[in-house]
Amino acid sequence: MGDAVEQVMNLIFGRWRSQILYAGAELGIFDHIQSDRWISPTELADTLRLAPDLLYRLMRAQAALGLLIEDHKRCFMLSATGALLRDDAKPSLKHMARLAEGPQHYAIWSHLPDVVRDGKQDAFEREFGYGAFEHARRDADYASRFRMGMSSYSEVQSALAIAVLRQRAPSSISTFCDIGGGHGHLTCSVLREFPHMSGVVFDLPDVIADRGEPWAERLGVEGRCSYVGGDMFTAVPKADAYSLKMILHDWSDSDCVRILSNVRKAAKVGARLYIIEHIVPGPDAAHLSKLFDIHMMVWGKGRERSQTEYNDLLRLAGWTPGEISYPSNGLIGVLEAT
Repeated sequence: MGDAVEQVMNLIFGRWRSQILYAGAELGIFDHIQSDRWISPTELADTLRLAPDLLYRLMRAQAALGLLIEDHKRCFMLSATGALLRDDAKPSLKHMARLAEGPQHYAIWSHLPDVVRDGKQDAFEREFGYGAFEHARRDADYASRFRMGMSSYSEVQSALAIAVLRQRAPSSISTFCDIGGGHGHLTCSVLREFPHMSGVVFDLPDVIADRGEPWAERLGVEGRCSYVGGDMFTAVPKADAYSLKMILHDWSDSDCVRILSNVRKAAKVGARLYIIEHIVPGPDAAHLSKLFDIHMMVWGKGRERSQTEYNDLLRLAGWTPGEISYPSNGLIGVLEAT
């Protein structure tokens, strides 16, 4: 019973840990601490204009979580874990923390029991009166958190996807198009990895207009990368390889079939499609996808899916499902179709 009680207690207090991490990211604490220099809470409080006594208690808790290192003089240094929550980290998880534990997502998770009780997904509509994408158009704070959080997480996901595509993408691909590509981190990473390709970042016109993260210039592929605005529910650009990274999980099955059908209509003969998602494994695996699926339940009307479920959608849209590959950590899957 002792181990079981401890496990449940850790789960009960799990949100305390994530909120302590979030507070450090939100207040900029990790950005102002170094890994090779001790700093006192009083000095940091002066810089950030925070209450020194309360700041010490917060930093002590962050040290207990392994995010900081505390000495016997009540001074702190940054740990390797905490360094991932700096703006200048490569990759940085700071803005994913600000999104996941920020006020909007914190609020929608409180509706989870009612969502399950009455069988109606999308706690954004319950809390704010409209869905997440519409809320982002109305709430500048959420729009900023969402954009920066997705860019932050994209760096991690792109590296994992590239590890798979390095083995799976054939040399015959000349034009790579990322549907819902945002600021283009994945496309530009692909182009840097495969110098013979050109790339298209396809997303809504207002997303394309907001070039907040100029990845093409940063990664030195601006001559081979174009940004195209449009609506994937209407039509997509012509290419001989497409990716859908963390897109289909936002949508219902019928919406997914519409998206996949439009990609199929535009695809060149012999084109390939790479679906990059958290693939739900069987009951023997305790995988992040099974938790992410609950987030999708409260965030909107989408879901995480198994390989079989994605294969069914692909066939309905005219694609032939192929192999699924995983990076070494198994966090995401890359499902190939032709």
